[in-house]
Amino acid sequence: MADNAATGDENGQEFEDLLLMLKETRGFDFTGYKPTTLTRRIKRRMDALELRTVEEYRDFLELEPEEFARLFDSLLINVTSFFRDPPAWRALKETVLPELLAAKDPSRPIRVWSAGCATGEEAYTLAILLAEELGADEFRDRVKIYATDLDEDALHQARTGSYTERQVAEVPEELRRTYFEPAGPRYAFRRDLRRQVIFGRNDLTHDAPISRVDLLVARNTLMYFNAETQTGVIRRFHFALSNPGYLFLGKAEMLLNHGDRFEPLDLRKRLFRKIPSVPPSGFPYKAWDEGATPRLTTSKLEQAALNAGSVAQIAVDFEGRLAVVNARAEMLFNLRPRDLGRPFQDLEVSYRPVELRSVIERVKKDGRAVELHDIVWHRAAGSEPSVYDLQAVPLFAQPGEMAGVAISFSDVTHYRRLRDELEHSNQELERAYEELQSLNEELETTNEELQSTNEELETTNEELQSTNEELETMNEELQSTNDELQEINDALRIRSEELDSANSFLGSVLRSLGSAAVVVDRDLRVQVWNKGSEELWGMRAEETQGRELLSLDIGLPLAELEPPLRMLLAETSLNGTGVAVDAVNRRGRSVRLTVEFNLLRDEEGQVRGVIIIMDHLTGEDN
Repeated sequence: MADNAATGDENGQEFEDLLLMLKETRGFDFTGYKPTTLTRRIKRRMDALELRTVEEYRDFLELEPEEFARLFDSLLINVTSFFRDPPAWRALKETVLPELLAAKDPSRPIRVWSAGCATGEEAYTLAILLAEELGADEFRDRVKIYATDLDEDALHQARTGSYTERQVAEVPEELRRTYFEPAGPRYAFRRDLRRQVIFGRNDLTHDAPISRVDLLVARNTLMYFNAETQTGVIRRFHFALSNPGYLFLGKAEMLLNHGDRFEPLDLRKRLFRKIPSVPPSGFPYKAWDEGATPRLTTSKLEQAALNAGSVAQIAVDFEGRLAVVNARAEMLFNLRPRDLGRPFQDLEVSYRPVELRSVIERVKKDGRAVELHDIVWHRAAGSEPSVYDLQAVPLFAQPGEMAGVAISFSDVTHYRRLRDELEHSNQELERAYEELQSLNEELETTNEELQSTNEELETTNEELQSTNEELETMNEELQSTNDELQEINDALRIRSEELDSANSFLGSVLRSLGSAAVVVDRDLRVQVWNKGSEELWGMRAEETQGRELLSLDIGLPLAELEPPLRMLLAETSLNGTGVAVDAVNRRGRSVRLTVEFNLLRDEEGQVRGVIIIMDHLTGEDN
């Protein structure tokens, strides 16, 4: 067991090293993708190349740079189609587009972002729907569709806007006639509308998002990322969208943990509306004047709201003086109104329950919020400890001008106690489970029920969502593999038809030769034995195939033919050499034949064998 665990850790490290190499040498960062999906896709390439270890595959990548393209094509699963999941697109057309257009000033442009567009079908589907709603003229004047993906090869195909008949099969016939133009065996999206669709490379995990977007479509894109990366991408999506802004996801993506950013319009169809962010309020005040009574400039309502909060809050100005204290903080830290304006470092709260001066300096220096968790504070000797979470955020009077630092203390004692109790309960449950495992078969049913209950309590919506995304990913992989197999099958069918045609033609030629014709290779083994040879010598083609000509029991004096054959193969005699011989045909009658030899050459002129033509010199019957 220990060896297996060590092997697993070693393989995991090898995969991490491979991903790091891809990032450093090719600029593709896959560290935010689900490791199970990446492992499965890399294993698929290794199996195709018959490589056993990741280390061997890394060496192969260094020796064969073109393998990078095949690996990226495998990792970036470009499975898409026009109007994929038609009910969802119908809901977008009937629910979101009318609301979006009604809220938009007719003079304002409409900006749409298709994230993870693959080969472009999704972006052109959006173009069709918007052109249907607005009309072609208004579409050209107002709409910009930005389609992005990580795969440059897929983007190159998308820019051409050209698709096979199979790819456009899901487009309704009327829309296909309106928005596609025949281009040989393919269909090209209308050039005048294609100019409004702009394709470009964008890494959702690192690159800046497109801003001021009215509609963002990212269908079955988030499901390839792990939970942490998904959170970062969704944050970028929220920033990218205007107010109001709409998000259209794939059927495997739910946004269960992002209810503060998006509200569902149609959860079954994965249509969401952006919830605008509320910017944090500042703490306006006047600086403290030594000897003067400090006076806050906040209104009574704002002060009342601040005091009503359940979180202790204080604010320190940029010069390091206490500027704001709410009622909760006054009670918690024994502060008084007269402390307002005093240097913060002179107050006990600056170092109890935690050293705050260094935290404030860090916020001022970096201009970013700092969070501390699980701060334990014994307010009095022998008292029960309290636990707090601290958040220090910079305050800006205006963009680029920091006015101070706000600090909030959240009492999480109750939650900490619940967490400890939960951990204790889990430990107790684990011990109970081990005891139940040791009971006899009469208690087995009870044990299974307890185990099932435990699993149901531990199973969360996030785990169910992850499983659903994983299944959807595997489904798309199978679909991609099926498409590849279909293309291979089509190619094999075409080759087979070509081979059948060539064989049919060769058979026709051989049947058309009235003479007896035999083709032998350089070792004088029979390759072709035509109908005339069967009639003359009485042996079927199957009986002669692959046998040495000189060993056949027929009425032809083969010993007389061997020297000219050998000389012709050695190219010491001229092509077209012929001899006359006496032979006995299949009926036992004597015949006089002329036997002519011609070299059989391939396309490069190399000698592959000899063609032997046998004709009657006299008029005897065969």
